[in-house]
Amino acid sequence: MQISEIVTLTQQVLWAGFFISFAFGAIAQRTHFCTMGAVSDVVNMGDWTRMGQWALAMGVAMLGVGVLSYTGQIDLAKTLYISNRWLWFSALVGGLLFGFGMVLASGCGSKTLVRIGAGSLKSIVVFVVMGIAAFATLKGITAVVRVAYIDRFAIDMVGGASFPALLSSLTGFTVRSVGLGVALVLGSGLSLWAVTRQDFVSLTNLVAGVGMGGLVIAMWWVSAHAGYVAEHPETLQEAFVGTNSGKAEALSFVAPVAYTLDWLMFFSDKSKVLTLGIVSVVGVVLGSAMSALQGRTFRWEGFGDPEDVANHLVGAMFMGVGGVTAMGCSIGQGLSGISTLSLTSFVAVAGILAGAVFAFRYQVWRLERID
Repeated sequence: MQISEIVTLTQQVLWAGFFISFAFGAIAQRTHFCTMGAVSDVVNMGDWTRMGQWALAMGVAMLGVGVLSYTGQIDLAKTLYISNRWLWFSALVGGLLFGFGMVLASGCGSKTLVRIGAGSLKSIVVFVVMGIAAFATLKGITAVVRVAYIDRFAIDMVGGASFPALLSSLTGFTVRSVGLGVALVLGSGLSLWAVTRQDFVSLTNLVAGVGMGGLVIAMWWVSAHAGYVAEHPETLQEAFVGTNSGKAEALSFVAPVAYTLDWLMFFSDKSKVLTLGIVSVVGVVLGSAMSALQGRTFRWEGFGDPEDVANHLVGAMFMGVGGVTAMGCSIGQGLSGISTLSLTSFVAVAGILAGAVFAFRYQVWRLERID
């Protein structure tokens, strides 16, 4: 493959990523798909409807990615979420921080972008603070702390830190076969749990669940299959074009926000190029804006009082630090990562949910003290 062909392929991958994320923003805005909202509904009202949307999206993503892996269209061992180190402690700590932060900041990374598209000025503040905190945790002061004191607690796994690799070593079956089996069991289980719940089946809920899961599958195919180059003409090594990590990536909205700020601030630097993560950030905002304008729900929104400002600043900082430490957010780990059946992703999701529940309990405690 020649350099000119690499350039063309990169452009195609970026455009595809943009349209997928545009659809993500539009669907999230129209259906109110939101991880924090799902946890809030369960904790505060006992309503599992939006949690059902998330479970359905997770199940669909698992099923689709399992099939892509089994048919050899993507290699999950070459994705961002699976390595030979199980970063269980990083996933747990980062997940707890992110989950707590997203409650204080009125939504996770993806919801922040959706709210920006719908006219939320305070979400712009969250976007900037989260991006700065994320970049600091990627390459700055909190990155030093992360590497020295958190990432060091890991378990080396020769076959890869995933359920299929672990079960393959125990049973003797191939990783792909085991992966398909696990994906079918977990994916079908989550999907059936969602659609069989009372009053769940509606156009909105199905579009949210199946749509979001389908978009994750599409992004994996674009990044890990269409964007895969067996031998890059400059390095003579395999490559995944258009990604920041050099590995296959899917939808995620913490580190990409940091890379978006970096690209905007150093635009004249020719080494700063568009990546799949950056175009995904832009796509979600524009998709949400289109949906909000079309549905006449676009509204300017600002902070209510100084306490509201403080909560969003702290929440944004927690999300930036936690999202990078956990290697993903409620979408990055909760849908994209977990669809690969990564062990790290399961721990991160548990941490995010626990952190969110704790944050809601904390808010109730605060209100009771005031009363």
